[in-house]
Amino acid sequence: MLVICTLSLAKAQTNNFESSRKVSTRGYAEREVTPDIVYISISLREYFVDGNTKKKVDIETLEKQLYDAALSIGVKKEDFNIQNIYSYNYDSSKKKENKQLLQAKQYRIKVSNLNGLNNMLDQVDPKGLQSTSINGYDHSQKRQIEKELKIAAVQDARTNAEIIATATGDKIGKALAINDNSSFGWNDIVPTPRMYAMAAKTASSEADTTGTGSLDINVRPIKLTCNIDGIFELL
Repeated sequence: MLVICTLSLAKAQTNNFESSRKVSTRGYAEREVTPDIVYISISLREYFVDGNTKKKVDIETLEKQLYDAALSIGVKKEDFNIQNIYSYNYDSSKKKENKQLLQAKQYRIKVSNLNGLNNMLDQVDPKGLQSTSINGYDHSQKRQIEKELKIAAVQDARTNAEIIATATGDKIGKALAINDNSSFGWNDIVPTPRMYAMAAKTASSEADTTGTGSLDINVRPIKLTCNIDGIFELL
């Protein structure tokens, strides 16, 4: 009996929903947001001072410069990470036996103080700074922004339902169903930094050119959109 009553009640509710007078609408909300977090990729590499193979600036020295500089502009320790480690051959002459293996590291740094980026890079030996680039953006209030957009989209869906109901001489009742179609593409933001390469040549006859990337960041606002489908009762 309990099973039969439960099934009957469920069927009645389903039939009541399907036969009720209702209106379906979609709510829309959008906002332009300027990212306040940038993920920087920086590569450092060892080098010989003036081409002298007995005077090497090692990767540990360069790494400490970058680490201290990052912390000085507010980067947290957990936001300073090694992304890759590799090595390369340095040719001190044409002879193969004079090749030496030098180390290089790539770092991924989460930076929220965008005004301090130039100061951070200035504290690193430019000859050991191989390249810099931006590989992502983010926002510190991301969840709150998403919440506000969803609320606005639901309210817009109800407003649209009221417009339709008014045209038919009806009124809007409670929401029968809400479908969240929102998909915020924070990870789909394509970095568009402007990057200038500066060539630094050594004074020795065996000139070694080291390219260092100087970031000129122009963070553009991004547009976030939210779509909510709603089904409302017609009174």
